[in-house]
Amino acid sequence: MSQLIQVMQNVFDRPPVPYNPANQTLKGWAMYCLRDRGFLVQSAQNADFAISTKGEKTAFRVTQSEPSDTRTGWIVVDASGKHARVIAPEP
Repeated sequence: MSQLIQVMQNVFDRPPVPYNPANQTLKGWAMYCLRDRGFLVQSAQNADFAISTKGEKTAFRVTQSEPSDTRTGWIVVDASGKHARVIAPEP
């Protein structure tokens, strides 16, 4: 899991396009960035999307505020839209 989080963090450290709220939603931007780097992004029931790796799905939500639920992973984008951090789900 820590390797997945690190690779995802690398994507958001240098995203293919900057986040622009006039052009896309936060969720749409995160999904685009991950797909652009080869991640398999799928729909998820109780999250914004899931990342599939080696037969396992990890659910993630995208927000600009501090996450309260730790059962899913989070991509937290700061208010400027220039920085994002990836938080692993709690087991």
